[in-house]
Amino acid sequence: MNGPIQSSLELTATTPTPPVEFEVLAPPPLLLPGERHEHYQALRQTIFADLAPRSAIEWLLAIDVAELSWEIQRYRLLRHRLLVTYRQKAVEAALRNIDMVGIAPEFEAEADYYTRQNALSWRLDPVATNEIETRLASYGFDQHSINMDVYVQAREVFGLFEGLLNGAQARRLLLIREIKKHRFLA
Repeated sequence: MNGPIQSSLELTATTPTPPVEFEVLAPPPLLLPGERHEHYQALRQTIFADLAPRSAIEWLLAIDVAELSWEIQRYRLLRHRLLVTYRQKAVEAALRNIDMVGIAPEFEAEADYYTRQNALSWRLDPVATNEIETRLASYGFDQHSINMDVYVQAREVFGLFEGLLNGAQARRLLLIREIKKHRFLA
């Protein structure tokens, strides 16, 4: 099942596609905004080439392996985006610890607004990023402390993604074992 990786030109020439009678087994992918059909097809074709299904059952299992592999990639990307979002919140919290000390109650709302704006600038503007990170470091907020805050803030949702990833990986391995078992019995 494992072999050398082929280039995209080699793949399109040699990759099996489900026979016409099995097309019903492989409905069109349900992609999220930002996902590309060409990337999905490339992943799917690579998996089909590697698994080389030979029967309807193997095709069905290979299609499911491809779908689960796509889901795993999706979950990893979404988990990364989650960490980026929480990183901005961690920077915002660190800035709040620095900038909000001693602020009179009547100015807290305005100061909080500017703190959120600074955290957004940190995320979008490289010059602001350097300035804010230097300022945070001068107060003892290094990258490790920011990272720790990111994981603390994101722990519940991060755990959800870990569960999704682990579940999809376990199902994918089970399907690959089923293909091997099917071939051994055939």
